This record gives sequence, structure tokens and C-alpha cells, in this order.
Amino acid sequence: MPQTLAAPVHSELLIKKSRFIGCVQPVPDRAGAQRIVAALRAEHPGANHVCWALLAGGQSAAVDDGEPGGTAGRPMLDVLRHQDLEGVLATVVRYFGGIKLGAGGLVRAYTDSIAQALRDAEKVPIVRIQTLRCRVPYALEGLLRREIELAGAALGEVTHGASVEMTFALPEDAAQAFIARLGESGQGKLEWLGEDEA
Repeated sequence: MPQTLAAPVHSELLIKKSRFIGCVQPVPDRAGAQRIVAALRAEHPGANHVCWALLAGGQSAAVDDGEPGGTAGRPMLDVLRHQDLEGVLATVVRYFGGIKLGAGGLVRAYTDSIAQALRDAEKVPIVRIQTLRCRVPYALEGLLRREIELAGAALGEVTHGASVEMTFALPEDAAQAFIARLGESGQGKLEWLGEDEA
């Protein structure tokens, strides 16, 4: 099951006089990641590189920011993928210490910066939520409310007209079983509404 992070977590490594400041944090999309990277550049004007990797809803990115190709962004992205993370940005700000690390040394430094931050990060499962809408006769409103509560679903809008319309949300993986159970207990009197039906 994919996971994201509860909060940003930082790390810092000193390798042959180079300083690597790592951070992993939850980010919903590429635009959010780019804002964070721009803020890091402003915060660290003397840094030689601000490398980053992103996994967010199919919007992956691996940016080396002047480091030799494939030595920073890609290894950081691989760490995120290996941990089955989603909606996570990894950044490393590097201050060059004057001693070259070589390609292998750079890969290790960037990988270790992110792995160290992830070691201390609280990971939370991503629960996809599905919103459902249905219409029932007044006689079944109580039954539907009880089923919604038993399922741990969040009740949203309730409209009383010729019949009762309810909107509620529950984890996507529980939705089909819930619909089937209501189909039986509602004795065919429960009508599911699509997004365009009011």
C-alpha cells in the first residue's frame, strides 16, 4: 500500500568537507514541489546545488541541478520508489567543500541524505476516499444512517424532498462491499446517483 509522510524530516551529512542538507516532505504535486525548491534556493544562496526528486500522482521528477547526470536526482527518486512512497518530495542542498567525490561518491551521498531523513520520518498509509450519493424513501433513512455509521463513512449533505438524498464518503476499498450490503438491506428501494444527478 502506498504511503506518504506525516511531516517534513531533515538530515545533514558532512562528506569530505561538502555539506548535504536533506529533506523529505509531503507534497501533492509538481507545482508545490517547484515552490519549495525555489524557496530553498532563496534560503541557501551560497549553495552549489539544490537537487530534488518527486513522486506525486504520476508527476515524478529527478533534477540533478548541475551535478553530473544521474548522480543526484535519479538516486533520490529510486530511494522514494523503493519505500513505496507517494506524494513525497526529496531535496538535498549541497555546499561544495572543495574535494570532488566522483560519481559513485555523489550517488552515495545523495542516497544517504534521503535514506537518513526517511529513517526518522513517520509514514502514513494513503487511503483513497470515494464519495457516494443515493436516494431512499423516508422509511429507509434510519437504516441508511445506521449503515453509514457502522461502515465508518463520513456523512455529508442530506437533502429532504420527495425522498431523502444523502452524500457520504468512505475508503475506496470498502465502497463496493458497502454498496452490495445496502443493495440487499434496501430491498431494491435505494437508488445510487451519479455525479451529474441532483
